[in-house]
Amino acid sequence: MEETKQQFPSEEVTLPSKGLLYPENSPLRNGIIEMKYMTAKEEDILTNQNLIENGTVIDKLLKSLITTPCDYNELLSGDKNAILIAARILGYGADYSFEYNGETIEFNLTTIKDKQLDESLIIDNKNEFSFTLPTSKKEITFKFLTHGDEINIEKELKGLRKINKDASNELTTRMKYIITSIDNDYENKTIRKFVDNEFLARDARELRKYIGKIQPSVDLSYNYEDTRGNITKIDIPVGIKFFWPDASV
Repeated sequence: MEETKQQFPSEEVTLPSKGLLYPENSPLRNGIIEMKYMTAKEEDILTNQNLIENGTVIDKLLKSLITTPCDYNELLSGDKNAILIAARILGYGADYSFEYNGETIEFNLTTIKDKQLDESLIIDNKNEFSFTLPTSKKEITFKFLTHGDEINIEKELKGLRKINKDASNELTTRMKYIITSIDNDYENKTIRKFVDNEFLARDARELRKYIGKIQPSVDLSYNYEDTRGNITKIDIPVGIKFFWPDASV
């Protein structure tokens, strides 16, 4: 007797990238991903101490919720942020509160806006963009990081820490994955040599600013107003308690 697959209600989530940065044959290319509503199975994931301790609990949760047959490692970091917000709304609703400066901030997650992709900036219909470094004047191309890139970066950083536990290589390591060419040279060894020996701090800073400006994602900032009327832009905290305030941490 054939087993009947259990069906759960689901919703379609629009990706900030519009799907345009994924390969032509990717299910994500149409700019939409389908997610099911959270169940008790996902609450088990959220309270799994092993997953919490090794930092994989959020990814395990999202993998369980996504029903579109896609490669999770392909997901752009900005699109993953949008999926994260959608997962919270589907699981526990849009009302969210967090503590800041001794106050409880009440926030409606449906007011979060997408930072959508400017299609005119895309090179050759793929995840690649151009930028001229303002000081060195070198022409570079770069990409937005995927979940798979983030995993590889963390693996490389762990390896570097084994060699020198006091080393701080996160910025340069990330840049080696972000930059795809230097003056039309796509060789990985050229990029790594440039980042290690020639990448001026002011150029690196301007590149990071530009990426932050154009990267498709969601705007997780909140304008906090104190008793004197001063406004400070803060980041909305996202963690285990973002999904379930009573979850063990």
